Amino acid sequence: MNTPRPTIDPELLVPLADLPSMPPLGPEVIELLRQFPQPPIETHLAGRSVQRREVTVAASDGTPIPLSILSPTDRAAGAPCVYWIHGGGMMWGDRFSNIDVPLEWLDQFGAVVITVDYRLAPEATGETLVNDCYQGLLWVAENAADLGIDPARIVVAGASAGGGLAAGVTLMARDRGTPLIAAQLLSCPMLDHRNETTSSRQYSGPDGVWTREMNEFGWRSVLGGHTASAYVSPALADDLSGLPTTYIDAGTAEVFRDEDVTYATGIWAAGGQAELHVWAGGFHGFSALFPQVRVSAAARRAQADWLARVLNPQPKD
Repeated sequence: MNTPRPTIDPELLVPLADLPSMPPLGPEVIELLRQFPQPPIETHLAGRSVQRREVTVAASDGTPIPLSILSPTDRAAGAPCVYWIHGGGMMWGDRFSNIDVPLEWLDQFGAVVITVDYRLAPEATGETLVNDCYQGLLWVAENAADLGIDPARIVVAGASAGGGLAAGVTLMARDRGTPLIAAQLLSCPMLDHRNETTSSRQYSGPDGVWTREMNEFGWRSVLGGHTASAYVSPALADDLSGLPTTYIDAGTAEVFRDEDVTYATGIWAAGGQAELHVWAGGFHGFSALFPQVRVSAAARRAQADWLARVLNPQPKD
């Protein structure tokens, strides 16, 4: 008997039908996905007044971790910063994956966008990936004056696997007492290695942008035999107090729906502030894949509206 599922937004069904089907994940498929051509960063920067700077930061074990710093050429001193962590199941993608999303925030808020190339599973496992992201963020905070950013307005953001890593980085920064994070934006984040929710079971099977089976393979690749910690699988965190204000979104028609709702609920239960949007008919990554569809445009607009309130709060009377 088929498990009932929320329906997909009718406007999304049209472009979804044109997506190539994903074969079962394995080493050969991962290698192909890593080689899949993406628009070069120059395409995204064309027509924008942006300065680009490339640096490398030492990971905990000394491995060089690339960072790209994208700054508005006319930025004022003390600009806000978005620290972007890319998706790709923690197995593929690079620091320019879905870079169009934070570049919209560069345009709207004059934000400096800094994006990190963390090491990928299965070659890197356990806390290596989240530690890479944390070390990059630590460097950003320590060099805020040189970068022209306000250290009190650093937002950690990511989508899918990047959203999960952003949540892990934020937990790590809280526990270590540094650096200060103003807010975290987690778009359809990958938060729970256990894969036991209702939405996970609903989206089991061969069809889907990201299925339960893909999720299981991804987590096995990331854990690599290690015991999962809350920094790697943030849903394991017993204490969600002391986190910065948080934005979480997901679609009703995706694997991560329930773990994302649970994470927001945990933040509220700990007395924290979280804004949660669950978009009717949205499948995993819908707003990044098809931004022209109305529900996608609404989702991206909601993110930007929240960022506007976080980065430029109204003065108190």
